Amino acid sequence: MKGHAPRFARSQRGAALLAAMLTLTLVATLAAGAAWQQWRGVEMERAERERAQAGWILVGALDWARLILREDARSGGADHLGEPWAVALQESRLTSFLAADANSAALLADQANDNVFLSGQMQDMQARLNVYNLIEAGRISPSGLAAFAKLFDTQGLDIAELNNVAENLRFASDLSPDNRSGARAALLPQRLDQLTLLGLSRASLERLRPFIVWLPSRTPINVNTASAEVLYASVPTLELDGARKIVAERQKQHFKSLADAGNLVPAIAGQFNDGQHSVASRFFEVTGRLRLADGKQSTVVMERSVVERNGLDVKVLWRERGSFPIAEGGLTAEQITGSRR
Repeated sequence: MKGHAPRFARSQRGAALLAAMLTLTLVATLAAGAAWQQWRGVEMERAERERAQAGWILVGALDWARLILREDARSGGADHLGEPWAVALQESRLTSFLAADANSAALLADQANDNVFLSGQMQDMQARLNVYNLIEAGRISPSGLAAFAKLFDTQGLDIAELNNVAENLRFASDLSPDNRSGARAALLPQRLDQLTLLGLSRASLERLRPFIVWLPSRTPINVNTASAEVLYASVPTLELDGARKIVAERQKQHFKSLADAGNLVPAIAGQFNDGQHSVASRFFEVTGRLRLADGKQSTVVMERSVVERNGLDVKVLWRERGSFPIAEGGLTAEQITGSRR
């Protein structure tokens, strides 16, 4: 029995040591879990705060853009790419905009927000072919269909797909009780991306994105801002070389009237008309981008808005925030975001 006592005592000490180790492991696990939960909560709160701050800053940027458009309307005249609204805001530190206000700049520095960068741009939506122009008075518009047919041809797309989109758009826009095709009509699109509901393939949409737009009413093409491809498509007998000549000449002096544009190519002068062309615009797209730099990582918040200007009244039609395709140098928002991290 005496020989077994030391062995039993060693067994008890071993069991006590094992229990202590298990207890220590359990306590460490619980402590680690609690610390992780606390860290996660702090990070979520921080992300939510940054998102809210970014949202307010982008709202301020949108109001600034509306003010620029309102002042441009106050001066009157044609809308062209030499005006202040057309100058893109290159990425700049947010504190540089508040340099005149020492209190605001100091507050931003105290909150460690000195690495906040803002950029943005405004684009004329009437520089593109409006898909809504395919319909006029409940019927397919011959002039609108002809313009899109020329654009489809330049992009190597199937005209049958265009005819299908136009027919489905006619069904969707016909709200009369005697519409026999109402049962199979798609909903009227509200965004450009929703054109796939009308039968436009995703590949064709991406190909056409720099040249087309969806606006809630028929709109003329602004000859001061449209690309050569859009001008070529919007004028029945205009050749692509003639369209490029118009674009080159307007860089020297913008057009104050449609007659100025028509005089450059006398053969098509009569084809610039007030119903399909203009030198002024009502619809603009405002894109704002806010980058929050944190070491090697960056958080990017982007917002896109479409505004309508009627006289001095500039109202927001819709806004969306996040990642979305944009026609900017052939890059998507995801690619832009990735290249800046």
